[in-house]
Amino acid sequence: MEHSFCVDAKSGAIFCSQCGDMSYNATVDKMYLASVLSVEEKQTKFLVSNKPREPFKAWKPSQEEHTALEGTVTVPCQGRRGLLNLGQTCFMNAVLQCFVHNPLLRNYFLGDKHNSRQCKTDDCMSCEMDKLFSEVYSDETAPFGPVSFLTTTWRESPELSGYAQHDAHEFFYLALNSIHSSSKGSTNISCNCIIHTTFAGQLQSDITCERCRNVTTKVDPTFDISLELKDKDKGGDGENNTLMACLRRFTQPEKLGNKEYSCDKCRKGAHDANKRLTIRQLPPVLTFQLKRFEHKSSEKSTSARKLDSVIRFPASLNMMPFISFAEKDGFAAAGPEAMYDYDLFAVINHEGHMDNGHYTAYARFQDEWYRFDDDKITHATLGDCLKSSAYMCFYVKRHLEYKPHMTPAYVLTREAEAIREKEMEKEKEAARLKEIDDELLATV
Repeated sequence: MEHSFCVDAKSGAIFCSQCGDMSYNATVDKMYLASVLSVEEKQTKFLVSNKPREPFKAWKPSQEEHTALEGTVTVPCQGRRGLLNLGQTCFMNAVLQCFVHNPLLRNYFLGDKHNSRQCKTDDCMSCEMDKLFSEVYSDETAPFGPVSFLTTTWRESPELSGYAQHDAHEFFYLALNSIHSSSKGSTNISCNCIIHTTFAGQLQSDITCERCRNVTTKVDPTFDISLELKDKDKGGDGENNTLMACLRRFTQPEKLGNKEYSCDKCRKGAHDANKRLTIRQLPPVLTFQLKRFEHKSSEKSTSARKLDSVIRFPASLNMMPFISFAEKDGFAAAGPEAMYDYDLFAVINHEGHMDNGHYTAYARFQDEWYRFDDDKITHATLGDCLKSSAYMCFYVKRHLEYKPHMTPAYVLTREAEAIREKEMEKEKEAARLKEIDDELLATV
């Protein structure tokens, strides 16, 4: 019997009008994916030159990989699992959910780039991340208690120990530094560990002398961008408190007084200057912290309060206007504009007051949004997320720059360890031969 079919152009799904149901065919599915990939490779928007994009090659397991997979059992994974509150640990749970839904971290740890069963390092935060991903992407649906993650955090940072409420941003930085230090290939200079290749960017500070126009440039590494909010009682609403407005304020020139800067070129006393911050290098995952907690100190007292200003942030943004060469060289030198597009994938919220607040998170899983409140997970919409009281926002680059000739950090480390083992074997062999020679000389 001939049936008429409809095809969803976005997903390639086939609908049979006679059966009134969706139909799956593996051959048609492969044809659809191959067609989409072919069009994308030919009409991509981010080509730097006229050279075609490197063609995609499907993974085919080798004989060695086939052997390793023998006897294994596939299990369904949800990719969504609540985290138990272990006593004022909502700050940790919110950050961990954003880590779990970070596509680069997910691919790294689910790709077995760090195996906690083989690692011999004590209090290893990378091992804790590996265990976390294994638990979340398992067939278990009951909430998971990250007890060992918490105890490792306490040992790494005693100031975060105990059952008091702590700052999610502070924990975020602690976790990044701890994972970095325990990652394969971790170095202090030009590190290409999973943390630096995911989160690390650079801020550029340019100070221009108003007298001689000399420019002093300083570059600092960063894992995130902290943005000032306008107080709602002082005009902090509407267009003043959007993420783009905060970024414009962050990168606009700032007047420095004659006592704040001394020009190295003039050398005739201090005078006025302008300072401007821009972003020199954008990371694959761009993290924003919105400064909701304001601290003021005086000779008599110290006070702190939370800014409840509503901040509007977009589902996608283009960072091209805020990079270092945007003003000086013009957009023509910046390359394809599409290379600066970012998409939102997670948000951390702070609800309530500063002393007794509560952290929750929104995160995107495939094309669906969910709200994570410790052990409770509820289906949400993008609109729900965009209307939430954001404290931290996480964006991922829409088009990742592929470096086919770059050797991953874990491969470099493995090669270095192999070379070191060979050197140690040579040293042991030389020492053994020397002992034999000494014994022969002693008998003579």
